[in-house]
Amino acid sequence: MRKTLLAAALFAIAGSAFAAPVTYKLDPAHTDVIATWTHFGFSKPSAHFGDIDGTLVYDAAKPEASSVNVTLPLSGLNGFSDKFNEHLHSATFFDATKLPSATFKSTQVEVVDATHLKVTGDLTIKDNTHPVTLDVTLNGLGEQPMLKVPAIGFNATGVVKRTDFGVGTFAGPVSDEVQLSITTEGYAQPAAAPAAAVAKKKK
Repeated sequence: MRKTLLAAALFAIAGSAFAAPVTYKLDPAHTDVIATWTHFGFSKPSAHFGDIDGTLVYDAAKPEASSVNVTLPLSGLNGFSDKFNEHLHSATFFDATKLPSATFKSTQVEVVDATHLKVTGDLTIKDNTHPVTLDVTLNGLGEQPMLKVPAIGFNATGVVKRTDFGVGTFAGPVSDEVQLSITTEGYAQPAAAPAAAVAKKKK
């Protein structure tokens, strides 16, 4: 019995050691990107970036080789007030009609421990690109019980300066620093068929 358990453990370790990176499509229905700031010292409003489109390539055997690429359509930016939404979408802030999306592309992943990472990437808003580092917590990795597909989920936090991205109106009395709080989950995508196999199928 002990030998059987030992063999199973060794196979599990070997399997994880040689596991290929998995590509996950992030689920906008289970993703929240929340920005929070201080308004003249009286309140701490927030805005929600919805309808994100993104992929995460996660390498369980070598997490530092992982990567993430996300687009945030500004049409989904919601300040929870019609009047404030007009303000946020206007040229005074995000100019969402002319520049309809923001993007984040990772450039480095640092392993902190088994469930924590530091992910640095290029954040682009209004054609301004600056590095941002996110503190990431891996919430879960395994089969999603309802969909029966491999899934991943994580939380992340970070800080950005509005003035870096051309949205610094009223910076000072309204805090330049904005706190980001992110939660998301993604589902594994089927591997692409080899080109030769696709060509053969077409024949």
